[in-house]
Amino acid sequence: MSSEGFGSGAVARECRRRRTFAIISHPDAGKSTMTEALALHARMISEAGAVHGKGGRRSTVSDWMEMEKARGISVSSTALQFAYDGEHSGDEPNVINLVDTPGHADFSEDTYRVLTAVDAAVMLIDAAKGLEPQTLKLFQVCRHRGIPVITVINKWDRPGQTPLELIDEITERIGLIPTPLFVPVGIAGDFRGLLDRRTGKFIKFSRTAGGAKVAPEEIVDAATAAETQGDAWIAAVEESELLGELGQDHDQEMFLAGQTSPMIFTSAMLNFGVRQLLEALVEFAPAPAGRTGIDGAERTVTDPFSAVVFKVQAGMDTSHRDRLAFMRIVSGQFERGMVVTHAQTGKPFATKYAQAVFGRDRSTVDTAYPGDVVGLVNAMALAPGDTLYIDPKVQYPPIPSFAPEHFSALRVTTADKYKQFRRAIDQLDAEGVVQVLRNDLRGDASPVLAAVGPMQFEVVTARMKAEFNVDTILEPLGYALARRTDEDSAADLSRQRGVEVFTRSDGVLLALFSDKWRLQFIEKEFPDLTLAALVAATD
Repeated sequence: MSSEGFGSGAVARECRRRRTFAIISHPDAGKSTMTEALALHARMISEAGAVHGKGGRRSTVSDWMEMEKARGISVSSTALQFAYDGEHSGDEPNVINLVDTPGHADFSEDTYRVLTAVDAAVMLIDAAKGLEPQTLKLFQVCRHRGIPVITVINKWDRPGQTPLELIDEITERIGLIPTPLFVPVGIAGDFRGLLDRRTGKFIKFSRTAGGAKVAPEEIVDAATAAETQGDAWIAAVEESELLGELGQDHDQEMFLAGQTSPMIFTSAMLNFGVRQLLEALVEFAPAPAGRTGIDGAERTVTDPFSAVVFKVQAGMDTSHRDRLAFMRIVSGQFERGMVVTHAQTGKPFATKYAQAVFGRDRSTVDTAYPGDVVGLVNAMALAPGDTLYIDPKVQYPPIPSFAPEHFSALRVTTADKYKQFRRAIDQLDAEGVVQVLRNDLRGDASPVLAAVGPMQFEVVTARMKAEFNVDTILEPLGYALARRTDEDSAADLSRQRGVEVFTRSDGVLLALFSDKWRLQFIEKEFPDLTLAALVAATD
């Protein structure tokens, strides 16, 4: 590696090429299908995984867990990186880092972690259903974190609302002003193409068999479009003119400030409008930027290497029982084999095994830059929220754990599997799949699992069986909410009916309550006890 490779100029140049984003949506809005379509347009795959036909639906390459394949939903997050050489790419192709997120509301905590690692978000909305609860929650997280949002109205090949109805709903419900870059030609269910509002031309799409290939595009002038598309073209032109009169044209400063959102209409299943989304990401989404450490010092992208671990995942490769820690590079240049410092322990950490991950496929990463996501293999000491760095020291703010709402005791069915059971619990705890709680009364043989949603328990039991060959029994507990407490308060709380105190694996003491009325009673009767609220999944 030449000295130029380590220079700040090279890092800054690589940063400008990169776009790192996540897709947020309600379940079944087409998020994984869109992920496949983006990879297809970037030529990372030759055929989309979500193919509907006589052979049925294949699972998408980003969904690697057996539960995901069986149910057709995403319950884990994966990171895909690909080069995209488009019309706004400049002299070199852009590098796209797409961090796929769980679609189900039960996995909000995992999605929140992902949103700490991206610079922009694509808010995917079903054309028929409009804004749905999970989308609203995740949008609020984006707003809180200052993440700019590109809005995509998906499934325009099916019946749905009108463009203006969807625009009004978004404006009124979340205060985000959509600024459509294109207007669909043809009502929802009759998707013919897009009116490019900046050029006034018609982008005509043609279907491919089952949507398995990139949809051909034809650029048609306005006069020809009016002749061939008739009333559908006239309606699109009128809508575009109305939007212009209302001032709903793209403004980059307002977009980055979170006030407006470029809007695109697509059909991920047919691969319509996908190239336009990629071009919008390259043209408008921000490049990676520096971050502020817990000491208030700013770490710029050209400073020495630093990174944040946002996800830990095991079981992705059944032939190798390894564990990957996904880190988002914040600053500097990463070189495989470099020895960095783990901020939480102060100990050195060797990066010999560094990989890029595409679904279950892996490739060795030798060099990476800010915005890139790298998987560190067998990173047993790392947990979500940890910081890695090269001097000078930096430590980024931790990622908070969400307030759990569901609690179950877990035990192994046969005593001879107890060692595997303990090892599995420790692994899933380190990944953040669930929060693991213990106390002296229950002991290690029956830890309590705390989760945001009940499907997290299904993941635990399924992975226990698949990865460790351990059969388990879940026993739901009669608790409904948790509060953070301290040693001084724990003894008094443990004597109360409907209350149990546990120690979480990170050392935090949690008091579990049977219901909100029991909590309110104890707060009233014992006002001096420490009972602090945790971060809610809807915050």
